Amino acid sequence: MKQIFIISVFGIAAAAAWADYEIIWHTIDGGGGRSVGGQYQLTGTAGQPDAAYSAGESYELLGGFWPGGPVCMVDFPDFSIFADYWLESGSDLPADLDGDNDVDLEDLGLFVYEWLCYCPYNWPLR
Repeated sequence: MKQIFIISVFGIAAAAAWADYEIIWHTIDGGGGRSVGGQYQLTGTAGQPDAAYSAGESYELLGGFWPGGPVCMVDFPDFSIFADYWLESGSDLPADLDGDNDVDLEDLGLFVYEWLCYCPYNWPLR
């Protein structure tokens, strides 16, 4: 009997590990569109009052108005990458936001301008 119980517990745990992703809470709003990336598809609306940013592990979800670029926020992880290149010069530096082959006060000004905003299209720090 104990062995059947143990097998049942492992069977339930294995089934839960292979379950499909599901959004179990939602609202019904007007307008919107569909986003597709790889195996994922999300249908949402623009301008609903429940707009918010959510993240967990490697997933991000942004509700509300559609952003102009990738779903990300300029935040401390970006600042950490930016700081790694501070006062360096050369080509192809991800923190060279103004494209003048160095990371200096002008780049910092551009970074601060985007702080806690949606990442601009092709944000190099991600």
